[in-house]
Amino acid sequence: MKVLYVPKGRAGEFAELACSVYLKCTHGCSYCYCPDILHVTKEEFHQQPKERPNFLEYLEKDASLLRNNSKWNDKPILLSFIGDCYQPIELETKLTRAAIEILHEYGLKVMILTKGGKRAMRDFDLLGPGDSFATTLTCLRAEDSIQWEPGAALPWDRILSLKVAHRLGLDTWVSLEPVIYPGNSMRLMEMTKDFVGHYKVGTMNYHPHGKEIDWHDFGWKIKRRMDELGVKYYLKKDLRREMRLDEGGDASAKG
Repeated sequence: MKVLYVPKGRAGEFAELACSVYLKCTHGCSYCYCPDILHVTKEEFHQQPKERPNFLEYLEKDASLLRNNSKWNDKPILLSFIGDCYQPIELETKLTRAAIEILHEYGLKVMILTKGGKRAMRDFDLLGPGDSFATTLTCLRAEDSIQWEPGAALPWDRILSLKVAHRLGLDTWVSLEPVIYPGNSMRLMEMTKDFVGHYKVGTMNYHPHGKEIDWHDFGWKIKRRMDELGVKYYLKKDLRREMRLDEGGDASAKG
């Protein structure tokens, strides 16, 4: 396939299929791993993206192939790991909206993961049963968010998008990764539990700040708290390793 692909490594813990609408991103997150994956500088990656040549044409061909593949056609397709699908330029290009429409045309499900906040709400009218909406939550204070993710939507903007999605009956989830301030991640989980379906909790792997965090302590604290609250969650492998949970350990809870 040309633009649909099977994520590997850590990304594979989020979804079995994915599609990147854009290959650059103006959110400018200081912890972003995408420049290393694409073998470009951070300055180059954080430039304004251009439309991928023949992207929608290739997507339609891939979707047509996938529709007839019984092994994969029931797997939701995540938008996006590389280049946020709701960075500001999406308001002009509407490529993500067109991608959702194409995938639905071929009976495929969509999983949105974004830091775009209210920008993503424009397309909630397209989402339905089998689809899901998610955002990454990292910081509580706007000042911290601006420091770490200068071009992304602010925390309250992202939380609002989750509330609206939940109110519309959409499946919602949150990525608590990267964890920048452990106390913030705990509080964000507690604040959003009533309108979030489940949480994926990880570490911070691509920034020196991650080495300053006691992951063993954080992992067990947030696991105990999520168990107390009865929320659904998945602990990513890197965090499980720090917690010394073996492969047969309790990595998830159904709430």
